[in-house]
Amino acid sequence: MLDTGRTWLGGAAIGAGLMYLLDPQHGRRRRARVRDMVVHAQRQVDRAAGVASRDIEHRAKGKLAAAKSRLSRDMADDEVLRQRVRSEMGRIVSHPSAIEVLAEDGHVTLSGPILEHEMHDLLSAVRKTRGVRSVINRLEPHESAGRVSSLQGGKRRMGARPELLQTNWAPAPRVAAGLVGAAIAWRGATAVRGLGGAALACAGTALVLRALTNLPLRRLTGIGAGRRAVEIRKDINVAAPLDEVFEFWKHPENFPRFMSHIREVRRIGDRRWHWVAEGRGGIRTEWDAEITAYEPNSVIGWRSVEGATVQNAGIVRFQPNEDGGTRVTIQMTYNPPLGAVGHAVASVFGTDPRNLLHEDMVRFKSLMEEGRTSIHGRTVERDELRASA
Repeated sequence: MLDTGRTWLGGAAIGAGLMYLLDPQHGRRRRARVRDMVVHAQRQVDRAAGVASRDIEHRAKGKLAAAKSRLSRDMADDEVLRQRVRSEMGRIVSHPSAIEVLAEDGHVTLSGPILEHEMHDLLSAVRKTRGVRSVINRLEPHESAGRVSSLQGGKRRMGARPELLQTNWAPAPRVAAGLVGAAIAWRGATAVRGLGGAALACAGTALVLRALTNLPLRRLTGIGAGRRAVEIRKDINVAAPLDEVFEFWKHPENFPRFMSHIREVRRIGDRRWHWVAEGRGGIRTEWDAEITAYEPNSVIGWRSVEGATVQNAGIVRFQPNEDGGTRVTIQMTYNPPLGAVGHAVASVFGTDPRNLLHEDMVRFKSLMEEGRTSIHGRTVERDELRASA
């Protein structure tokens, strides 16, 4: 039953894709977009392969140098060794200044107060420090900071985290994780039947996507990512004075007249606005946003309020150009359904905010420079916008 469902879904997906790409009216443009995306992806893969190969080479050289160092006696003087130990401490203990470090002929003495749960990790790290022959433990462990003045405040340290638990993966681990994920996904899709196979395929695919994008799973799926699943940046030069461009942007009510997906923006309170957007298929989305930064002729920042259907945030910066024009820089983040995966799918269909923002800004540039633009089959005049502001 599950195999039949897979076959049906696969056939339906292929059919929908062919209909989309072979559409008589828009198919040519859609195929061109997909072709551009494939070429861009190929270039990214080639670049990533080069970076990964160099990373692997450097790691191999580093491991070899470390092995040679272990086989030969390190003759570092006492002050150098003490600084090495203090460097390790800074990654492990929350109050490194409370601990005194003495070094003599490779023998290191640690003394002073320390939180009990940090002591084992510290001693282990110091023993592994290059040049340390032995560690004399005179630390004073405390279950909690209590009234020990030197243990007040501080910042909890996580120590050296395994690479695959870090937010950003280095090129070599990304390649390894991608290959492992592909093998898991292939086995789940071909060799294991039932729910177990589906689970393996999903897990392997998730690992491949994590390796390809170098994005944490919360940003890939949108779960727990808040407003920061996808980041977008757009710069544009407008041949219009700074004060006129800023005057236009500080009236969001006018945005629906050049933003194709925005149907309405209305003020609902001090520094707060209600937005209504409409996507493909007439699906409407509404949310409230508030102004978080405002500097005349310089900056406008916003963010969606808690509980918004599509969480987003951003900032627009305005800078004068030497020719009397204005440079507008938009930086925004948003969390679409399925996070970055949903954004990638929308990109294929040309409905993601990055493509929409590009088209919107072209219309905005035309509006400011030529006095008019076209949207939804009608012409919008610049004077019309001023009147409504």
